Amino acid sequence: MVSTPTRAPAAKQRGATRPPASSRTARTAGSKPKVQASGSAGKGHVPPLAKLRSGYRSFWAKLEGTGKSRNGSTYYLILGSTLALTAIGIMMVLSASSVEAIAAGESPYTAALKQGMFAAIGVFLMFVLSRVNVVWLKRLAWPGIAGAYVLLVLVLLIGTSTNGNQNWIEFGGITFQPSEAAKLALALWMATVLAVKAKLLHRWQHVVVPVLPIAAGIIGLVLAGNDLGTGMIIMMIMAAALFFAGVPLYMFGIAALVAVAGAGFMAVTSSNRMCRITSWWTGNSCGEGIDANYQSTNGLYGLASGGWLGVGLGQSRQKYSWIPEAHNDFIFAIIGEELGLVGTVVVLILFAILGAAIYRVVVAQEDLFHRVLAGTIMVWLLGQATVNMSVVTGLVPVIGVPLPFISYGGSALLMSLCAVGVVLSLARAQMAPSVQPKRMLKFRTKGGRPHSTRKRK
Repeated sequence: MVSTPTRAPAAKQRGATRPPASSRTARTAGSKPKVQASGSAGKGHVPPLAKLRSGYRSFWAKLEGTGKSRNGSTYYLILGSTLALTAIGIMMVLSASSVEAIAAGESPYTAALKQGMFAAIGVFLMFVLSRVNVVWLKRLAWPGIAGAYVLLVLVLLIGTSTNGNQNWIEFGGITFQPSEAAKLALALWMATVLAVKAKLLHRWQHVVVPVLPIAAGIIGLVLAGNDLGTGMIIMMIMAAALFFAGVPLYMFGIAALVAVAGAGFMAVTSSNRMCRITSWWTGNSCGEGIDANYQSTNGLYGLASGGWLGVGLGQSRQKYSWIPEAHNDFIFAIIGEELGLVGTVVVLILFAILGAAIYRVVVAQEDLFHRVLAGTIMVWLLGQATVNMSVVTGLVPVIGVPLPFISYGGSALLMSLCAVGVVLSLARAQMAPSVQPKRMLKFRTKGGRPHSTRKRK
């Protein structure tokens, strides 16, 4: 497998072939010179979009190299940004959770140690997956989606409820959120199924069956646990898989209408959700003693009080029970308060680097399974981060969605790191053979030879 060309086409580099000067003179002799129109008709004019595209390709060509000199910068940008975000998350979880832990009579390091434990397990699994041939993961698609269904049903039967959401299962003192595992399982399953039906996806029947019923079942079980935020992210994952598979766009219009109608129904039938929406829209409380904007308002106070450089790491005032779930969904507000605008911009830049690098992996894939899987993971991580930061900054109503790699939650962190491990495996295949990290596990195909995702020359 090779990366996409990072150089402009040869015709653009050399310029269009021009006739000799004598022929031009002869052709134009006796005729009046024409006045060229301004704008794009002018000689040598290059549209701004073309300049931007050329600059982007030139930047990646210099950064990553081409041909046998590919140095794997995409691989290391994904790895570095992921590890940096995870480290920032552990640090901020310690800062945001310590005060309430002390007030509850617990160690101030309790939440941070749990987060660090899941981070260590997740990083290990990420490196293992980065060395495994992604094609081998296809055999886990159907068992994975079946396991997701079983766990989501168990959540409704024996799961624990927190703040009205029933989406956790407890095993020996450790809670696990199956809906986070369902995100990765659904992405892998949809990539596998859509790759099999690649030549039939122009017909709506093959798009609908079996993809939509299985995905709708996952979404329905998540919504049955009253977790609309996670349900919206899974809808986003489903849409991304269909988009990268090349499904006709008119189907997305129909699906969008159905999704809007469904979201509207879910909002209207829940007084709590309607209260959040109306409070966000009007800025007023929706009932006596009910302030649905309390969390969002204090989050904005935290961001505003941070200024340029913040009040200092560990010095947040809003984490003193002013912001509910300060170490979870609203941890971005604590980052803004303690580290200021500089800290929030650093987080944004790290997510931008992660997104740009994964995008490079996506566009380089020639195999449909690889492209759908990597593209879906990209939309999942970046889309969830966008929703979380939009909630904290007051751009959308409050939705319970964690910030990937940073918010407290072992299940979310573990699955996010595993997803990055899958993308790293694809990025590793784009590197020059001489600089590739060695594969830890080699799986053989039916023919008896190790299967390689690299395109043979």
